[in-house]
Amino acid sequence: MPITRTKTLRAAALPAALLGTVALALTGCATNAADAESTSTPKADSTRITLTYDGGLLVLDQDLQVVADDAVDGFTRVNPAGDGRHVLVTVPEGFRVLDTAADPALTDEVFPADTGGHAVVHGDRTALFADGTGDVTTFDNTDLDGDAPPDARTTESEAAHHGVAIELEDGTLLTTIGTEESRSGVRALDADGEELTRSESCPDVHGEGAVQDEVAVFGCTDGALVYADGAFEKLDAPTEYGRTGNLFTTDTSSVAVGDYNDDPDSEGYLLDQIALIDAASGKYTVADMPDGVGFTFRDLARGPGDEAVVLGDDGALHTFDETNGEQLDSFPVIDAWEGPAEWQDAHPAVKVAGDIAYVTDPAERKVHAVDLTTGKVVASSDALPGVPNEIAVA
Repeated sequence: MPITRTKTLRAAALPAALLGTVALALTGCATNAADAESTSTPKADSTRITLTYDGGLLVLDQDLQVVADDAVDGFTRVNPAGDGRHVLVTVPEGFRVLDTAADPALTDEVFPADTGGHAVVHGDRTALFADGTGDVTTFDNTDLDGDAPPDARTTESEAAHHGVAIELEDGTLLTTIGTEESRSGVRALDADGEELTRSESCPDVHGEGAVQDEVAVFGCTDGALVYADGAFEKLDAPTEYGRTGNLFTTDTSSVAVGDYNDDPDSEGYLLDQIALIDAASGKYTVADMPDGVGFTFRDLARGPGDEAVVLGDDGALHTFDETNGEQLDSFPVIDAWEGPAEWQDAHPAVKVAGDIAYVTDPAERKVHAVDLTTGKVVASSDALPGVPNEIAVA
C-alpha cells in the first residue's frame, strides 16, 4: 500500500507589492469540457463579488458597485475560501487570501502551492490542490478571521497531476489518483493520512462535490464515482462515452448536476447537455438544453430550490428540475454570445448566492444580478475597468 506523508504547516506570507509583478500560472484543463471546480450554493448575507480582468482584480458590493481594484498581471483564478468572507486568488506562489470585508484588500497570507489548481470547500474545511506536486493542503476556513494564519495540513499524492480533493467532516480526505499523463480514480485517506480504500474505475476523473448526507461524487469520462459509507460505487453514464467534468452540489439534494459530453471527438468548449446524477438512487439522467443552445463550464449553478441553473449562449438563464431534467423556466439576461477559443478566454459566467444569480457580461463589461424567483434583472453594474473573466461570490 502506498505511503502517504502528512505534515503540518503555517500559511506563508507574501509581500503585497509582489503580486502585481509576477505572471500567473495557468491551472485549467485544455479538454473539451474545460476546467472548473464544483461548488455548493453560497449564502447571500453580505454579498461581495470578486471579478478578474486582464490586469486586475475587482471587488463589488451587493449593489454591484466597485469597492476595490487591485493590479494583477496575467490570467487569474479566484475561488471562495469557504467562510463567506475571503476569496483565494491563485498566484505563482500558491493561493493568496483576499479579504472582501468592509475595506477589501489582498492580505499577506499565502497557502504555498506549485501550480495551484482546484480549491474545494466542504463545510468548515477547504482543500487546495497543487498540480505541480500533487500536494493537498487542507485547513479550517473559519480560522481565516484570526490574527494568525490558520494551521494547515499537507498530504502528498503518489504523483503530480491535475487533481482535486475534498475533506469530509470526519477527517476523511478524498483525493484523486493520477500522473502528468492520465488520471484514473480516487483514494480515501483517514485523518492520519493512511489509505482506507481506493477506486481506479474513474478515467480522467475531474469535478467533485458532496451531496445530501455527505456523499461525495466525482466525474468520469464514462459516468460518476460515488463515495458513501466508506466505499466507492461506480455509476455508469447512459452512453459509452459520457464525460462529466464539473459538478455542482448542495447539501439538501442527493443529485449532483454536471456538464455532459457524449462525443469524444467534439471540438470547442460549448456543450448542450447536463448530467443529473442521483447518488441516493443511482439514477443517471441526461437533460438536453433547448435546441441550438450551448454553455460552458462557467455557466452551471444551483438555484435556491436546488434546481439546475444554466446560462446559455443565447444569453438566457435556463432552469431545470434536478430530479427529472424537465425545463422549468427561461429568463433573458444578456445578448447572445459565442464560445471561447480557449477556456481561459473571457466569456459569460454565472454564480448563485441565495435567490440571486450573478451573470457576467464581457461584451458590455458588466455584471447583472437576476432574481431567480422572478426572472427579473434587479441590478446591473456600471461599465467595469476591464472585461470580467473569472468570478467568485463571498
